Amino acid sequence: MKACAPLALPSELRHGVGCMGLTTIRVRLSNPRDRRRAVEEELLVDSGAIYAVVPAPVLRRIGVRPRGRERFTLVDGTHITREVGTVFLEIDGREGASRVVFGRRGDAPLIGAVVLGELGLMLHPLKRTLRPLRLLLASRTGRFHEGRNDVPAAEQP
Repeated sequence: MKACAPLALPSELRHGVGCMGLTTIRVRLSNPRDRRRAVEEELLVDSGAIYAVVPAPVLRRIGVRPRGRERFTLVDGTHITREVGTVFLEIDGREGASRVVFGRRGDAPLIGAVVLGELGLMLHPLKRTLRPLRLLLASRTGRFHEGRNDVPAAEQP
């Protein structure tokens, strides 16, 4: 993970954006049906985004196919439609499948909040580094569990 790297952002986004505050990470992307078809990409970590956005040619090269289309709203209020599919991601030893947007020219390649959450990661807001997400699980008794089994055996399903 790097705190700064050159990004292929549109000029209107590049203006006034320095290295400070941007976090990029090397991600292994693979086809969920054939994990040998893989590529490594440098993606921006954007905890304000929802899904991952990966250039469509990269996804197609590893055999990931669109499974539908979604409508997105841009910051200026305009609406765009993009193809979406599923990709397998690996970041720092954590792995899992997630929804991905087939990015077009001008779309910033990034990892969003859904991917981070699915992999049990969070972006530290001040240090701009990825950290394990504190995973909570609610029980039927109303107690919360954090990675340990503290429910009495009689209450376990």
